[in-house]
Amino acid sequence: GQQLNQLNNLAGIFIDKNKTIFIADYGNHRIVKWKYNAKEGQIIAGGNGQGNRMDQLNGPTDVIVDQKNHSIIIADYGNARVIQWMNQSQQILIKNIGCFGLAMDKHGFLYVSDWQSNEVSRWKMGEYNNEVVIVAGGNRQGNQLNQFNYLNFIFVDEDQSVYVSDQNNNRVMKWRKDAKEGTIVAGGNGKGRNLNQLSEPQGVIVDDFGQIYVADYKNHRVMRWCEGKEEGELVVGGNGKGNKSDQLNNPVGLFFDDEGNVYVADHYNHRIAKFEIIL
Repeated sequence: GQQLNQLNNLAGIFIDKNKTIFIADYGNHRIVKWKYNAKEGQIIAGGNGQGNRMDQLNGPTDVIVDQKNHSIIIADYGNARVIQWMNQSQQILIKNIGCFGLAMDKHGFLYVSDWQSNEVSRWKMGEYNNEVVIVAGGNRQGNQLNQFNYLNFIFVDEDQSVYVSDQNNNRVMKWRKDAKEGTIVAGGNGKGRNLNQLSEPQGVIVDDFGQIYVADYKNHRVMRWCEGKEEGELVVGGNGKGNKSDQLNNPVGLFFDDEGNVYVADHYNHRIAKFEIIL
């Protein structure tokens, strides 16, 4: 639904230090902020119908908060632009880009996954007209180690390695800084539900131990992979598609809070589920 206590096919999520959750409410064309333990959210971007005006969004897929300047950066998927909202004023940062996922590293660089160009680009904040740096992909669509086939969500770690959910190749790739190709760190064994397989992976996040958590979309589960392992382990869901507390219905975005709890954007259940993870 579209009330303030409802969501509609949510996608990416971001959680700040105060456990406030920022949600790309894809089907409602808005970004909603839910404070910790709130009963409803507040609209902080969009919410003015579907469209391409500056104050509108069209199917936003991801959102991050630049905590230095308190701005919100949005992958405005349907409008093929990355747009920044600050105090109700908007600025288009990057236009004509098949943006899907966003990430920011500790140096303040912005990373954008581009499903049309099958690449991840890195941008210096405030210098969006300058030369863009391709940090992963950019070698047309395919299934080689230097290619992607419809990438979506991304994660950047402390070493500026980029983790990419490579949806139609059913794998997660890791590109180290300045690498010419990636390594498969999850999936890559065809589409399926075995522990060594993924089915259209979406959200990807990595904990301080280097363990990779993947929203395994079509398998309605969240998997955890240790780099170098042949298979992952099930951490959430895996009990079929559904809306019970131990089930998911097409999980998409993932995020950690400061305590290491995992939040899952549960797409067709129109909810966010929080799980304490036992390491």
